[in-house]
Amino acid sequence: MTVRVAMWSGPRNISTALMRSFGARADTLVVDEPLYAHYLAATGLEHPGRDDVLASQPRRWQDVADALTGPLPPGVDVYYQKHMTHHLLPDVGREWVGRMTNAFLIRDPDHVVASYSKVRGEPTLADLGYAQQVEIFRAYGGPVVDAADLLADPAGVLAKLCVALGIPFDPGMLAWEAGPRETDGVWAPHWYAAVEASTGFAAPVQAPPAVPERLRPLAEECRPYYAEMAAQRLR
Repeated sequence: MTVRVAMWSGPRNISTALMRSFGARADTLVVDEPLYAHYLAATGLEHPGRDDVLASQPRRWQDVADALTGPLPPGVDVYYQKHMTHHLLPDVGREWVGRMTNAFLIRDPDHVVASYSKVRGEPTLADLGYAQQVEIFRAYGGPVVDAADLLADPAGVLAKLCVALGIPFDPGMLAWEAGPRETDGVWAPHWYAAVEASTGFAAPVQAPPAVPERLRPLAEECRPYYAEMAAQRLR
């Protein structure tokens, strides 16, 4: 029986590195942000590579849900879905979410805001997905991984995560080949330079992140949502 893992993360949250980790498993098929095109079509937002994203994926969430719950190729024991929490708009039905094995990747807001502002200068609370992540967690539950814990102890945290997901831990998850993947979204050239150069999880960040002064109120607005999730994280 295939375990369909819906990993819900905000942006700039080492989510692509975690997708690489699962993609290194021989038994796993990964999919990259399958609701992105629907999100852009529904909101009208301008993101880097918007037209390419819209052309690369179904724009109807119903079609995405059908694909995520539909038949898979032989030999797939784990179907790993990298989701951005802010892509789960209010118009998206939730029934299919309850059929997934849901999990959550969180990161301290200072790190997220500092990183995101380098690519899109004026993020909002809705862009960062903290409130949506809490909504999904309250509704469906599931294991929570903090990015800082994962970077500090990849083997230990991944082993605990696999137990929580009901799948065996594979040491191959700790390293991967550099370069792009066919499973990467078409937006990879805009966002994935660091992970394409990587061959494993980066060392933990020791220096405090440089949050632009104008964005400090946003980081503090995110903090209560982060704290609620962090209290439930795998330790």
